[in-house]
Amino acid sequence: MDTDKILLYCSVFVMMGLSDAAIPVLPELAASHHVSYGPIASSLLFSSYFIGALVTMLPFGILAGRHGNLIFIFLGVFLTVMSGLLIMASNDIWIISLARFIEGSACGAFFPAAFSMLSEFKNRNHCIGEFTFLLNAGLATGVAISGFLARTNIKNGILVFTIASGIVLILALPKLMYAKPFIIKQAHKNISDDVSIEVKKTISTLFDNRFINVWILSFILFGSTGVLVAFYPDYSADILTKTELGAAIAGLYVSAMVTSFLVSRLLIGYYTMIRAGMGISSIGALIAIQFPISGFIVLGAGSGIAMVGLPIAASNMDTDRGLAMGLFNTCTYAGLAIMPLIAGIFTEHFGLELIFYVNAIILGASVLLRKSVM
Repeated sequence: MDTDKILLYCSVFVMMGLSDAAIPVLPELAASHHVSYGPIASSLLFSSYFIGALVTMLPFGILAGRHGNLIFIFLGVFLTVMSGLLIMASNDIWIISLARFIEGSACGAFFPAAFSMLSEFKNRNHCIGEFTFLLNAGLATGVAISGFLARTNIKNGILVFTIASGIVLILALPKLMYAKPFIIKQAHKNISDDVSIEVKKTISTLFDNRFINVWILSFILFGSTGVLVAFYPDYSADILTKTELGAAIAGLYVSAMVTSFLVSRLLIGYYTMIRAGMGISSIGALIAIQFPISGFIVLGAGSGIAMVGLPIAASNMDTDRGLAMGLFNTCTYAGLAIMPLIAGIFTEHFGLELIFYVNAIILGASVLLRKSVM
């Protein structure tokens, strides 16, 4: 197997494992502020990660396109290790929130570069399917191990994946030595003019009628899933043990692993993948309100299908591929950052169950969006 592909696959597994190791223990990590702020404290820790990814995704994506993808793959793993060490070292909610922000910034460095590399492989549909499979495998493993180890120490799951990320970082060092050097190119025009051009091109692509539905669907799919994952630890506090909670959320990612792997090998158009995936996900979101394990499995099955279709749609856009993949990742993390924060504000007034129903309805209604680039 190509060594670049091995690096991408190992990196995404450990990075996603560490990111989700915090999920089953969010209420405990937020304990110092949980009495005063309720679920909002948990949503702060959840969303800090995605805010970090959101604000860094496009800048890092642009830089990766200019100066080499491998450097930003390495940077992503390095920042992941640093964030894990910071979480292990502190119990202060603001320090942990900062660590989660840094962890999100790691994804901001990693994913645009990773998807750009994947889109250049010969069998890119298969590669994106395999990458998505391992992404979900990391998420599932992280949440399951963290839930299981919480009985010994709430941070033991985080420790496991911090160590794993450190090992990948060390193994990636020889690869970095052969990466394209990070050299600031001398532009023939002023830096301000260069930035202005990039901003205009980004805004033009973001609001292009041919592509806008891909951005909206990416925002809704990941944001709606994020609402359930962020608040289920609080919602199920008196119903599920940490091990059961970890297993339920892991079911989401395991089913997404299976469907993403299978659908990438079927002769199905990405438009069909997206519509079917969004519809199935909405059904799963409804079921999960009362039946967590079965609901999360159905939600994951739909998400896995759509998570293959959406990046394929972005990679087929008639625009700069690096920019398209950067915008796709930005929209996914925007959904994960913004929708849980909004939901957290309304939980105090309407309760989590009603929020979950509204969330599922929004997810289902997205299927009605008209076909554009898809």
